[in-house]
Amino acid sequence: MSFLPILGDQWKSLRAMLPRGFDLEKTVRESKALVRRRGIASAEALLRLILVYSLCGLSLRATAAWAQAQGVADVSDVALLKRLRKAGSWMGQLLAAKLADRVEGLQPQPLSYRLRIVDATTASIPGSRGTDYRVHLGFDLGSFQVDRIEVTGAQGGESYSRLESQAGDLILGDRGYCHRRGLAAVRQAGADFLVRINWQNLPLEDAQHQRLDLIELLESVKGSEAVEYDLATVADPSQALPSLPVRLIVVRKPAEAAEAERRRILREASRKGRTANPKTLKAAAFFLVLTSVPPSVLSAEKVLELYRLRWQIEMAFKRMKGLLHLGELPVKDPQLAHGYLCAKLLAALMLEDLTKDFLAFSPSGSAGPVQAGVSVANPADPPGGSVLCAAGESELCGPDSQGL
Repeated sequence: MSFLPILGDQWKSLRAMLPRGFDLEKTVRESKALVRRRGIASAEALLRLILVYSLCGLSLRATAAWAQAQGVADVSDVALLKRLRKAGSWMGQLLAAKLADRVEGLQPQPLSYRLRIVDATTASIPGSRGTDYRVHLGFDLGSFQVDRIEVTGAQGGESYSRLESQAGDLILGDRGYCHRRGLAAVRQAGADFLVRINWQNLPLEDAQHQRLDLIELLESVKGSEAVEYDLATVADPSQALPSLPVRLIVVRKPAEAAEAERRRILREASRKGRTANPKTLKAAAFFLVLTSVPPSVLSAEKVLELYRLRWQIEMAFKRMKGLLHLGELPVKDPQLAHGYLCAKLLAALMLEDLTKDFLAFSPSGSAGPVQAGVSVANPADPPGGSVLCAAGESELCGPDSQGL
């Protein structure tokens, strides 16, 4: 997708999509992103330069040449680099204001949940063989919009504790979020969680406070119907983490999905020069979800249906990476990289504003808002049957990785 014509000829239309009431000139002065006006006369001109550089794949020199040809600014590539390095904080404010536009007035409805999904993706700088940045997102399924964004370094792991939860929230997460500290943070805020669980990443106990052997429990699961167990997380006094009552819901995967997962595990183990854990291979035949929601509110089948909605945020990340190349950073400077990522995310939110009407549909193809207690999948589909997933996914779970 080419953004250059939009940022050139259609800038007025794009300018109208910026956050309501956000004073570009005041905030750019306060953040000291534009102290000297030589060559760049206004905050609006600086914003256009940042967006062109971040979205259009131009070098600093080409961006400066474009700005001069368009009459936006008259600045060298060296001077432009200095301005962009100082603009990261300002772009963060602009991004936060855009998010505030979305969440304003959104309150949990009585006797229902505000459904939210959390996830994270990675970004790397040129020449890097690993992760340099993580982008953490919250996705509101009521409005089908991103409502939380945080950019951290590579050490910023996935955790529910990053999200500002509140009473009435039901937060859906993948296996990366199934840790005691994050789950405790959700419950302390009065919210509930629905999270996928790996067989070894969360210690559980039964009603007699006996540590649970999850693999042994899975071996007792027969048939294709969903089975649930009333359990609790194991307390961790050293971290002041209490035991939390939870429901573990288990469903056997279709044979072809289980076999595909085993092959993936074996390939990954071979690639890393390891031997696949036999317990991991056994667990590959099952789909496990943990929730704090009582059965009187959501049945086991409904819990599984709701978890399928995680594909919404997977698709949001897919759009960002595909259209905006979110995972690719052509810069190594941390200050420049932060502003670069914020500009991409701001553009992603603007794209969602343009396309949200087309995204407001459930995985079953039914139109309308998603609410707890309302069917969100084809009732004819069995809990372990095939479901609609993001591209490249072949099961309920999505592309999470299991431990080897």
